[in-house]
This record gives sequence, structure tokens and C-alpha cells, in this order.
Amino acid sequence: MSVEIDQLLGVIDRAYDKRSWHGTNLRGSIRGLSPAEAARRPGRGRHNIWEIVVHAAYWKYVVRRRLTGERRGGFELEGSNWFQRPARSTRPDAAQWAEDVRLLERTHEALRSAVENVPASSLHRGIPGSTETNFNLITGIAGHDLYHAGQIQLIKRLVRRPTAKVTKE
Repeated sequence: MSVEIDQLLGVIDRAYDKRSWHGTNLRGSIRGLSPAEAARRPGRGRHNIWEIVVHAAYWKYVVRRRLTGERRGGFELEGSNWFQRPARSTRPDAAQWAEDVRLLERTHEALRSAVENVPASSLHRGIPGSTETNFNLITGIAGHDLYHAGQIQLIKRLVRRPTAKVTKE
């Protein structure tokens, strides 16, 4: 494995589940959350933590698919980008929450495997049908994880303080 690929694996791992100087990573941001906490919305029409977790899994799948040249349609859930969680007709379910967290784990591991297999010589070449390079996709998914880790940390503070008011600007 090339040094550059090894460094990129370190970047995506620190953003997802390894200790780093920047603070909480994505996996750490959801550690210990109950299904009810994951399902609480910070405001009407806003995404909850549970939906963010599945959204992050989806984009890990998309980046892996683009790195490998795989065709669309292989994500474990029907739909794309944002997924209603929990379903409107159901209460937060511990088994479903645990399964969606495992989905995030599986998609991260599949992404890691894809990154390990990217030829170092193709890191800075454009991807067919895209303006991005493999390098940009890999660093971008790490940034995506960190963005949502911060968002989750904020949502946890908002929903755990019942007197806090969420306002729109």
C-alpha cells in the first residue's frame, strides 16, 4: 500500500472512529444514544440524529461506488440521500436504531476496503463522469463525517435542553 493511501485511510478513520485532536468524530457523536434521543428533532422540519446517521452511511456508499466504478442501486435501503427515521407510523425502536448504526459501520468498512484498493497512480486523476478526483472524494467523505459529527453534537445539546428555543433566521 502506498504512503498516500495509508494517510488517506488515517484521515477517514479519524473522522469516523479514531481518536484525533479535533474532538468528537462521527461514531463518537452517537455513542450511547438511545433510540428516543436519536429520533428527537431539534425543530419542526429538521433532520434528527438517526436520519443523519443513515444519510452518512448513504454517502459512504456513494463514494465507495464511485471509487470502484460500481453501478447505482446497491445501497441497502430504498431511496437516496435522506431517509425518514424512524418511520412516522412507528415509535423509536432499539433494534432498528442498532441496525442503522451497524449499517453505518458496514458502509465505513466497505469504504475503507475500496480506498485500500485504489491504485495510488489514480488518486489525482478525474473520475469518469465527474469533475472530482479520487483524492477529493476520499478527503471529502472525511469532511462529511466531521461536519455531521459537529451537527449531531449541536442537536444533542438542543434536544436535551427542553427550555432551549431553536429559532430560524
